[in-house]
Amino acid sequence: MSNFEAGLCTVTFRSLPPDRIVELAREARIAAAEWAGDAHVPPGKTSIARIVGRLSKRAGLTTSYGSYVAPPTDDLSEFVRAVESATALGASNIRIWPGTRRRDSKDYNAAERRAAADAIRDMGAEAARHEVTVSLEYHPQSLTDTTDSACRLIEAIAHDNVYLYWQPRPGLAVEEALAEVARVGQHVSHVHVFAWDRERNRFPLASAADYWRTILSALPRSRWIGRRFAMLEFVANDDPAAFLEDAATLEQILTP
Repeated sequence: MSNFEAGLCTVTFRSLPPDRIVELAREARIAAAEWAGDAHVPPGKTSIARIVGRLSKRAGLTTSYGSYVAPPTDDLSEFVRAVESATALGASNIRIWPGTRRRDSKDYNAAERRAAADAIRDMGAEAARHEVTVSLEYHPQSLTDTTDSACRLIEAIAHDNVYLYWQPRPGLAVEEALAEVARVGQHVSHVHVFAWDRERNRFPLASAADYWRTILSALPRSRWIGRRFAMLEFVANDDPAAFLEDAATLEQILTP
């Protein structure tokens, strides 16, 4: 099995303050937190980022920064603000969205795809100056909403500081998920973990334990060389108790 550790996307708890999220992460024995740029660590607000970074460090949490920068809609100046927050936070990785949010990859022409790849390449180079990696959200209505589009994009970017996340589209069958990770796995840094159906109803992670165990076991060797995190994202009813149960399940999934 790929050597993943348990993590948490703090967007799971938009309404909770960072100190409460850190308490939950500690109770759940989570190793990392990806702090949401639209909820807990706003881009450019470095004083907030430093406070959250200190909270995380005291709890032993490795950090990532979950930005909502979406190139080429957002340019390098927007990304620089996100990098400022990421570095103040002490994050080693920053997530960005590939392409305009809520736009299907099939709706892009060749010039628009080139513009997105060029912008992301520049962002990867800027992040490298600060010793921060860049990972692309793998999500419906983005340039990573299909395996073909994601592969074309990462190959067009062609920058060794830019990686892919992976997560299943809601309701994705395990056979299709295995085919996806076989193709993109060499570029995958971290994964987002949840249990949803096609209608985005949320279920306990225990109901999808075999699904996730199968996929994480099948991920091929990646060019990513750092610590890798399987990050819980969203839980049933946004309930902290559900999160603690899912974290216990995730620990079982990740234990060889």
